[in-house]
Amino acid sequence: MAEAIEALRQWVAESENIVFFGGAGVSTESGIPDFRSVDGLYNQKWAYPPETILSHSFFEHDPAEFYRFYREKLVVHGAKPNAAHLKLAQWEREGKLRAILTQNIDGLHQAAGSKEVLELHGSTLRCYCARCRKAYPPAYINEGTGIPRCDCGGIVRPDVVLYEEPLDEDILQRSVMHIRAADMLIIGGTSLAVYPAAGLINYYRGHRLVLVNRGATPRDADADLIVRGNIGQVFSQL
Repeated sequence: MAEAIEALRQWVAESENIVFFGGAGVSTESGIPDFRSVDGLYNQKWAYPPETILSHSFFEHDPAEFYRFYREKLVVHGAKPNAAHLKLAQWEREGKLRAILTQNIDGLHQAAGSKEVLELHGSTLRCYCARCRKAYPPAYINEGTGIPRCDCGGIVRPDVVLYEEPLDEDILQRSVMHIRAADMLIIGGTSLAVYPAAGLINYYRGHRLVLVNRGATPRDADADLIVRGNIGQVFSQL
């Protein structure tokens, strides 16, 4: 792995337009569980599969159970940015990294100081009324019990993309723009199994496609460099 890390370090030094695409594995070293690993949320028992509970139709059908799951499993208090978040923020300050595309909803990239963060699946740090769109502070739904209601009577929901819901079109277009312009695309901490987000990497036209992940992905054959390992540990050596 040392040779791959050295190659990555050299590529970063030579690049001026890096884009980072990350998933749940970026935050696991901050204590936030991922969804598909052996210990992830998708392998824990609930009355319904997590994919069902986190769907738009389930949210409308049984919001009480949705919020019970949401508060227990998706809202994480006290998590701090790890070495990967901090290194990416450093590269942005140095003018090397132009954007972060994240599938995570925890806000840790912003907490580390990153500015151009495109949250493909939204954030638990924002919420709004599903009826009138009035914004509320995140504590309004992230703390307490029961179904949070707006003054208008509508349900206040997190600004996250649920299953059956489309991704934000503006964020998608900006993501495509950044990837097309990148001279280096680093993909880290993601199984590349969730679409349409994973399909965004098809827009990369460069020759420095890097995969940093603990396990294999469907796009390993397309990578110019693969670094196996926890992304925080890898980035701490760059």
